[in-house]
Amino acid sequence: MGKDRSRSREGAGSVVDAGSLFGGTAARKAQRKERQLCRQVQEAVSDALAALHDDVLQDVWVVEVEPAPDASRLAVVVQVGPGTPPDVAAARLERVAGYVRAEVAGAITRKRAPTLAFQVLPPEGEL
Repeated sequence: MGKDRSRSREGAGSVVDAGSLFGGTAARKAQRKERQLCRQVQEAVSDALAALHDDVLQDVWVVEVEPAPDASRLAVVVQVGPGTPPDVAAARLERVAGYVRAEVAGAITRKRAPTLAFQVLPPEGEL
């Protein structure tokens, strides 16, 4: 019983963050939800573009969807097919953006549909 208990209390003043030990589950869950939303939006945009009867937009391929800067605004990166000028595809996408956003709103389960910002990449060989 002659142990000095003050040694065990020396480190008691320092606080250990549980997030640093267990990986911050809230942040990880938020990232997973953002990735899930982006996948759902990518599928919905692809389906919406395929449903349009537009020769230019039939050749557009959705490369990726990512938060820009958060999940309320999403950057939709698309790539045009060979022989399609990117500026023509961008103009057509701008014209049908409302329709595409409405289709996305119907496909996802969120209170508000995210705003979509399209970025058009040239065909693979023309990068």
